[in-house]
Amino acid sequence: MELIDKQEGIYLLDDRNFNFPTQEMMKNDLVSIGGDFHPQRIINAYKGGLFPWYIDEYNYIHWYCPRKRMVLFPEEFKLSKSLKRTINNKGFVIKSNENFDEVIHKCATIKRKHEDETWISEPFIEAYTNLYKLGYASSIECYLDGKLVGGLYGIMINNVFCGESMFADVKDASKVAFYHLCQQSKENGIKIIDCQVHNSHLESLGAKEISRDEFFRYL
Repeated sequence: MELIDKQEGIYLLDDRNFNFPTQEMMKNDLVSIGGDFHPQRIINAYKGGLFPWYIDEYNYIHWYCPRKRMVLFPEEFKLSKSLKRTINNKGFVIKSNENFDEVIHKCATIKRKHEDETWISEPFIEAYTNLYKLGYASSIECYLDGKLVGGLYGIMINNVFCGESMFADVKDASKVAFYHLCQQSKENGIKIIDCQVHNSHLESLGAKEISRDEFFRYL
């Protein structure tokens, strides 16, 4: 592993192994570049507090570990009165891991405010679909009248659910899926949901920023 930017503390990954910089080696949010999407490399990244965010024009994967980490403790989910009415009366049906492929493709193609394009490119889709087949990635799906209208997916590492992305084709569908993620997390001993970077939408649902050091204590 070669240090390619001493000032920023960015490392070029060694293609001969799946090691990542340790917490002590991290200086900035962007920690390393390079490597591939081998399943063991991705799992090692999440275990080490990193996640891949995008692939640059030189085909380098960029791996991040933000100094301020957005997280949600399942018991701190903010259930508004309007969302509670939606959950109770709208008729949404929640399922898990029955349509991972469509969930990740929906997340990749949904139009988002303030974003011109998605980081969920075909290499990401292939990599996380492979992780799903290996039992590491999972999805929560929200159906209405038999149609998939919202959902999310992520990676489970010990007692941490590392959320990757969510989508909604119908109002509040992603919030409903996220609510059920929190409920399942409480039932199954998941201590924290990793939301990666600040997001005002998730903040309104109870997510907050903690330091990188504190996040590592949960890992």
